[in-house]
Amino acid sequence: MAKEEYQTKIRSQDLSLFYGEKQALRNISLDMYANKVTAFIGPSGCGKSTFIRTLNRMNDLIAGVKITGSAFIDGIDVYGPGINVVNLRKRVGMVFQKSNPFPKSIYENIAYGPKVNGITKKSDLDDIVETSLRGAALWNEVSDRLHSSALALSGGQQQRVCIARAIAVNPEILLMDEPCSALDPISTMKIEELICELKANYTIVIVTHNMQQAARVSDYTAFFYIGELVEFGQTKNIFTKPVKTQTEDYITGRFG
Repeated sequence: MAKEEYQTKIRSQDLSLFYGEKQALRNISLDMYANKVTAFIGPSGCGKSTFIRTLNRMNDLIAGVKITGSAFIDGIDVYGPGINVVNLRKRVGMVFQKSNPFPKSIYENIAYGPKVNGITKKSDLDDIVETSLRGAALWNEVSDRLHSSALALSGGQQQRVCIARAIAVNPEILLMDEPCSALDPISTMKIEELICELKANYTIVIVTHNMQQAARVSDYTAFFYIGELVEFGQTKNIFTKPVKTQTEDYITGRFG
């Protein structure tokens, strides 16, 4: 079984989330494995993005949110007492649906996080910027214009700047909330290739509306529907022999 083969990096246990009186997640229990890509699929509004944001406590920023249950990273509950949320978000990087580079140079975008964490020596920052851009498969495209605005890049390049920015602080986990939804097919292909390379060094969780994308890049897939986890398993099994009828109906396009 998968739980014996792979190390569990992230585990949610009976995790529920409420926006005021409205329950958005219902008792989600799910293991995500180290150095694997886990994809969340399901129709709009089913809780995928809400759940991914529980893993680095981004939902804390929304007024009226209440969370019950637990989310563990390496066995430590991120909602437990004494958790430093700043350190948590350093360990758990996030890439959003819309690329959001800072209105600064490419170099300053990547160097920002390391500077906040106390790295000031220029040679160290130079190394981090180059390593991060290489890690995001962008160095060869931008190495001659590091001090140009990141906002001048194409959409796909901007998204890779955001990935480089996320990995510059050396996280363990990368959360990607529909990272390709605003991109053209060629840029999407580059991001997908990058995800497959990055999992050698990071545990990756990706929300996607694109089931072909989930099939291409992920090792495991979780199908969400109306705030509940319907089915979770190896991607090839979810797409070829799902256990639940509801999963099969969604994958074959009968609804969603």
